[in-house]
Amino acid sequence: MAEPRTRRRWLALAVFAVVVYVLVRAADTPQAATPRPSTGPGAGASGSASPRTSASPSPRGTTSSYDPAAYAAQVRTRAQQAGVSAQLVMAILYNEAYKPHDAAFERAWQRYKPDAAFGIADMHRATFDEVKRGRDFADRSWDELPDDRDLAIEAEAWYLHDLAAQLPTTRHTSLGKDDLLALGYNTGAGNMLAFARGTTPGSQAQSYLDRLRANWAKAGKAVAR
Repeated sequence: MAEPRTRRRWLALAVFAVVVYVLVRAADTPQAATPRPSTGPGAGASGSASPRTSASPSPRGTTSSYDPAAYAAQVRTRAQQAGVSAQLVMAILYNEAYKPHDAAFERAWQRYKPDAAFGIADMHRATFDEVKRGRDFADRSWDELPDDRDLAIEAEAWYLHDLAAQLPTTRHTSLGKDDLLALGYNTGAGNMLAFARGTTPGSQAQSYLDRLRANWAKAGKAVAR
């Protein structure tokens, strides 16, 4: 019985080594960003939660680096369908480009960390399954997100649509609508509503918001016709 356990330990170490190697290489790419807030649904209003949440499928074995601007056409189309800002959709893609978005890598990492997010919009299974209900992609699977970047963008846009529907008309914050939606994407709807009521974002949520603002002009240029 000891042999299978030993084999599993070696497999986990091997996967971890590959992950570290790829992440180190990704840090040298133009898309690398500051460390992302810690993940996990249901975090408090300090903003330590994660998102609940292709032109063509991303080829297996491609390099980890990609440019979100290459998907500007898909972003414009999906944002228009969902009635949300294309600039916001693109800015979030830039925020989520901090890690390698290679299908093989994402699946290897998910086997090591089962609650990891999938796709270029970095979406978790539970969020995808909730967002797809009653929509054109209701028959699609979360497992397809690493291979289909257009599907990832579509799900992101509709999740932002659903978050926007929950925002109160009267808000007690200096944060704008797009700021709140981005924070909702990163920390969940409950935290977004707390921020709308005046709760100050914690350091991790503020870091996400700062990166969004730093990416805002670039995102706008990317989706401009």
